[in-house]
Amino acid sequence: MAHDTQNTTTESAEPPRLFDMFAPSTYAEWRAAAEKTLKGVPFEKRLITKTYEQILLQPIYNAEDIADLPHLESLPGFAPFVRDTRTLGPVCERWQVAQELPYPTATEVNQAAHADLPRGLTTLNVPLDQATRQGIDPDVAAPSHVGAGGLSLATLDDARRLCDRLDLDHLPLLINTGSQVLPVVGLLLAVAEERGLTPARWQGTLGADPLGALAADGSLPASLDRCYDGLAEWTRWALTHTPRLRTIVVSTHVYHNSGANVVQELGCALATGVAYLRAMQERGLTVDDVAPRMQFAFSIGSQFFLEVARLRAARMLWARIVAAFDGNEVAQRMNIHARTSAWTKTRYDVYNNMLRATGEAMAAVMGGAQSLHISHFDEAWGLPDEFSRRIARNLHIILQEECNFFRLIDPPGGSWAIEKLTDEIAAKAWAFFQEIERHGGMAAALQAGKPQEAIAATRSERFTAIAHRREVIVGVNMYPNLQEKLPDIRQIDHLQLHTARAVDLRHAREIRDADACQTALTELAQQRTVAAVLAAVRAGATLGELSCALAAADTAAPQVEPLPAHRAAEQFEALRVTADAYTARTGQRPAVFLANMGPISQHKARADFATGFFNAGGFAVIGNDGFASIEEAAAAALASGAGIVTICSTDETYPDIVPALTHAIKSQSPTTTVVLAGYPTDLIDMYRAAGVDEFIHLRANCYEILTRLQHLKGVAA
Repeated sequence: MAHDTQNTTTESAEPPRLFDMFAPSTYAEWRAAAEKTLKGVPFEKRLITKTYEQILLQPIYNAEDIADLPHLESLPGFAPFVRDTRTLGPVCERWQVAQELPYPTATEVNQAAHADLPRGLTTLNVPLDQATRQGIDPDVAAPSHVGAGGLSLATLDDARRLCDRLDLDHLPLLINTGSQVLPVVGLLLAVAEERGLTPARWQGTLGADPLGALAADGSLPASLDRCYDGLAEWTRWALTHTPRLRTIVVSTHVYHNSGANVVQELGCALATGVAYLRAMQERGLTVDDVAPRMQFAFSIGSQFFLEVARLRAARMLWARIVAAFDGNEVAQRMNIHARTSAWTKTRYDVYNNMLRATGEAMAAVMGGAQSLHISHFDEAWGLPDEFSRRIARNLHIILQEECNFFRLIDPPGGSWAIEKLTDEIAAKAWAFFQEIERHGGMAAALQAGKPQEAIAATRSERFTAIAHRREVIVGVNMYPNLQEKLPDIRQIDHLQLHTARAVDLRHAREIRDADACQTALTELAQQRTVAAVLAAVRAGATLGELSCALAAADTAAPQVEPLPAHRAAEQFEALRVTADAYTARTGQRPAVFLANMGPISQHKARADFATGFFNAGGFAVIGNDGFASIEEAAAAALASGAGIVTICSTDETYPDIVPALTHAIKSQSPTTTVVLAGYPTDLIDMYRAAGVDEFIHLRANCYEILTRLQHLKGVAA
């Protein structure tokens, strides 16, 4: 019997697992091994990265890093919604393909929509131009504001052309109207009425973001209170008539494009959302009415893991805020639209933008965005053509159909790195949000210039890192391609568009009953309701006239320091533009001659570095396989006709080469600029005394040096 028992025990024993034969390593053991490979370089200096958010990115994370995090036990669809607001995430509800159609006329937007809807587009995402967002008719707006950023929408005819043959009853909308919502709402509702559409079926977002408009433009066409009145009126009307439509937008694009880091962007979003909750409550709406009507819109940058964590942190923090307002679980669910970053896109080596947008789109999807715009690769230049629209749109389809991203719910969930970063971003964003609250909320903070000041500091830090090439922009400040052929670009002729739109407006005013229109506008100024707006639109009122009527007898509109829009690559792109203009003027590119001394193994590393350094400023580099003598190098440098000569060799050989070669060049051509590749600290003064003008090296400010050289050599006219 004992023998049988022993056999049974042996037979039922589990086989050893693959890694049971290896003793587990501790973090301390790993770190000791890692430090050994660093050969004396401090671990913290080489392997820990400080981000613009002041987060220390670790090279490796452990279970201990997240052991105390309270949100780890949560599941998708349950508070605090860090993993998703939907139980099944994108599995049963894929993210909306919400590609922007940024064309300046309604006809062009409509044509693009009809072309793209059968090919994967699922949401009508229509950005509006600056004049429309500010509530100004195009014939009285500055020409540069007409068509800037999107559609010029001013008349009922514009709305008719926009919506022609589009089934808005089944096509989700995504329209941020800027500071005021009712004028755009009136135009679209009037078209729906004419065509027998049913607004009760409308879904998506048709809403305003007054604080975002204030931050972007520095002013509003009405007081904040009046803008909030319109937002409350539209939200109240929508509760009954368009129950599936979101009516309030919280967009962070303006902060992102001004250089904000993810913590600042998220903190501004939370503060803006709280401001809207309070304003709507003051106007009789409840948090359970308002919060589900809010659409958050985030720009997604290049830091993949931070961006994934930021969206997860955003849902968690917003749920906490709405719960503090006594909102129910439905109200606590944040709806997220994402767009890939405009800040990261470049005008040179533009096809790299496809790769940038791919990483950013993956971060948005893995972070749980419910709708997404993927940048057209030529976005930084102008309007997309059919090809760039198709590539961006197909990236959605590839991520869904070929990569199967829609089959995964919170794929990064449980990752030690992502969970730790989610917590760190949440803590820092909460602190930034509280700082804004201490200044009286988002509007007061903007008027005091606090977010602007913080974001300007981050932007300066970013541009400094880019100038030193610590932050790499492929094809711009590193690995530029001076032989590239830029794609055909379509940019807006604002003067021509302004003239054409003035004709449209004049015609619209000629065919209407002027007295009836004025009567309707007078009633609108008194009532400021959706019904009164709709009546004025039927009478022929334009968007600008509607906006003015809504602002009648208003208090002073706020004024703040606007947040300027930038792109990371713009400084180096300006250098390239200057060099290209010089090339067009003179017929030849500004040149740098490399005085490579000694065999290839001796000079190649610095010659390659110098080539990339000067190419980033649009300089052609004249290379060679090296010179055996100073006389030979000086003769070749002078014969090249280049205005800049860069000496490339080793620190050990420089004392014998640099003074003599510099003298040989400058004695015959005193205006030639001599640059040394490297920075031999102990001998800098000696080399300067010998005539060396600049030193280029890994720690050098590449942008500043190239700017100086362009001015010195007459490249910058």
